[in-house]
Amino acid sequence: MSDKLEDIVARVLAELAKEGISAPAAQSGSSGVGADGDLVIDLPDPTLPEARRALRVVNPVDPDGLRNLAATTSARLGVGRAGARPLTQSLLLFQADHGVTQDAIHGVVDEQVKAPLNLFSVTSQVKDREEYLLRPDLGRKLSEEAKQTIAERCTKNPDVQICVGDGLSAAAIDSNLNDIYPVLEQGLTAAGLSIGTPFFIQNARVGIMNDVNTIVGAKVLLLLIGERPGLGIADAMSVYMGYDPQPGKSDADRDLICMITTNGGTNPLEAGAYVVEVVKRMMQHGASGVKLRELAGQA
Repeated sequence: MSDKLEDIVARVLAELAKEGISAPAAQSGSSGVGADGDLVIDLPDPTLPEARRALRVVNPVDPDGLRNLAATTSARLGVGRAGARPLTQSLLLFQADHGVTQDAIHGVVDEQVKAPLNLFSVTSQVKDREEYLLRPDLGRKLSEEAKQTIAERCTKNPDVQICVGDGLSAAAIDSNLNDIYPVLEQGLTAAGLSIGTPFFIQNARVGIMNDVNTIVGAKVLLLLIGERPGLGIADAMSVYMGYDPQPGKSDADRDLICMITTNGGTNPLEAGAYVVEVVKRMMQHGASGVKLRELAGQA
């Protein structure tokens, strides 16, 4: 290796050392240089908690202020830069998190997760995952085959109907369903409420609740669905709750608990208990969403 290249390598290694990144001894015996002359860098795993929390701004004007601000949020603050570009560690973390979100969006819920709950599966009007992302409207409607299957297999007019949808994160269902479902089942049963036949909806959007209830006629319908993944958390579930959802009803007619995950959100066990309490209030007042808050405020 030429003297000029050795000087460049030495300067690069020195800069990396300031960030706590080391270069292992190479096979050739020249530190940081492989047998083929390539630079060898040992980058730490950017997804480890200590790497996520690292602040990489060089000489911040207010170090304490930056640390205090970063401690209040999981947003990407203090990531630093190299000229006009992100630092290697920050870029690697972004790419790793982006990969996780893609896996969550395009993933498929594990059949072994659905099996213990005896969930049969139906689909929305979406043909495939690409269409699901491009046509949210089709994810809000059941396919004709799904309507027939639900009509044949589901108990009609229960107090509560539970549905599960993959939504935008199959990982959310895989990670949380088997924790939250028993809490819902036990809590609703203890409250003296009848539960309909649960099932799974592939390629579901929230609005599909309205279509489902035109068939089953439940007083309250719960939809457990995967949330849109963020950079860092891709397995969060939401539970949407509606009193007598019907075509034309919107988010204003629903209640919601979101960010259900053991990864920095609401624990699914706690979330299940909260959902049961909301359902009991819905049954008491015969309403959900904005109307429930108005009626509950008057009580």
